[in-house]
Amino acid sequence: MKQVDYIIVGCGLASIAFCEQLRANNKSFVVFDDESQQSSIVAAGLYNPVILKRFSEVWRAKEQLEIALPVYNKIEADLNIKIDYKLQILRRFASVEEQNLWFDASDKPKLEPYLSTELVKNSNNAIDAPYGFGEVLHAGRIDTETLIDAYKGFLKENNHLLETRFKYDKLQIKSGSLQYEDMIAKHIVFAEGFGVKQNPYFNFIPLNGTKGEVLTIKAPELKLEYAIKSSVFVIPVGNDLYTVGSTYNRDDKSNTPTQEGKNELLSKLRTFVTCDFDVINHVAGIRPTVKDRRPLVGKHPEHKNLYVLNGLGTRGVMIAPYVAEKLYRFIENNEALDSEININRFLG
Repeated sequence: MKQVDYIIVGCGLASIAFCEQLRANNKSFVVFDDESQQSSIVAAGLYNPVILKRFSEVWRAKEQLEIALPVYNKIEADLNIKIDYKLQILRRFASVEEQNLWFDASDKPKLEPYLSTELVKNSNNAIDAPYGFGEVLHAGRIDTETLIDAYKGFLKENNHLLETRFKYDKLQIKSGSLQYEDMIAKHIVFAEGFGVKQNPYFNFIPLNGTKGEVLTIKAPELKLEYAIKSSVFVIPVGNDLYTVGSTYNRDDKSNTPTQEGKNELLSKLRTFVTCDFDVINHVAGIRPTVKDRRPLVGKHPEHKNLYVLNGLGTRGVMIAPYVAEKLYRFIENNEALDSEININRFLG
């Protein structure tokens, strides 16, 4: 029998952040991943402390960034990769009224550190932005594809990764321990994103799931060194390539890209990008979204060694390290979970 402290199911942003907690505290663990969930792979990876549609603060943005960025920087150092790119984000204004709303928002104490009060004029001939831009400060992009690929390789090298589907019916719950095939563990953390819908232990949690589709375009004339948020995001990823996203579909729960999603993105993109471009990739995934827009973290109501880490929604790169630390302290130190993220809020 192989003995470990933790079994983790899933290998997206939530799982990786929790693995980092375990590594930092010398806990033994194994990760199950069958690559069935795509939300972390299609994530744009922006860390942005402002909701740019409404010019309001992201929930606990300051605390999230203070925890998240050191985690990603440590992964960079440990795995010898580059994933954290400081990136200027410009919000394209559609009218003078939007400019005024931006400057009103920048006076609010919680938003003041993140919203520049200098209007940025457009100097790019390939962009239509007659009303200019507002600049978001302290923002950037985590290269989620490189992060997940490299982290899986790291787990594999260190015998932490099992590239196979976790079979729920093989889990035996005993008092004080868990047994799965030839493995005994103290705890299990389910971090499987929308896949939790198939989980008999946590399928009661109200995870809605929102499909997102993302394009990669090649646009040699665009020459952007900053991200633009308009009706869609345009994010430079190097070599004249740009990520364009994203759609929000609450009905389709497949990972299959659609022509409808592609057309929506292209239609919105062409409202402000005036140069030629080619679409070179199109991907889709289901974001684990929750009706109250808060993560789903906590312990099973009956089985004390079963935990869930889920519901990161559209801001996974910021939220994942924050909730992973909260869950670890809850399990190991018996520190109470915030009621805002605790799954108990849905248990009546």
